[in-house]
Amino acid sequence: MTLNVDERCLKEGVLTLVVTLVEIIQEALESQAVRRIEGGELTEEEQDRLGQALLDLDDALEQLKDDHGIAGSVADLRRGLDDVVDDLVDRLVNPFTEELSP
Repeated sequence: MTLNVDERCLKEGVLTLVVTLVEIIQEALESQAVRRIEGGELTEEEQDRLGQALLDLDDALEQLKDDHGIAGSVADLRRGLDDVVDDLVDRLVNPFTEELSP
């Protein structure tokens, strides 16, 4: 049995996954940066460097999505992941809701 794989679709799928994961990591970095800035843990120079690095990363991700035409795929995957996380959080916060539903 031969498995036919569309190499272009495979590459696009992997790139979509990688870009999506980098965006999620970027959001976590941004949250930590804000926390550290608000906590007074960074000098003004460190704040500037961190802000510029995050802007550069954002520009690079946008360019990558545009160059490969995956902006829609990344957005779809993000929505799907957000739905999974929302469901998980809801189950953790309200563990007995499903058992009570008809």
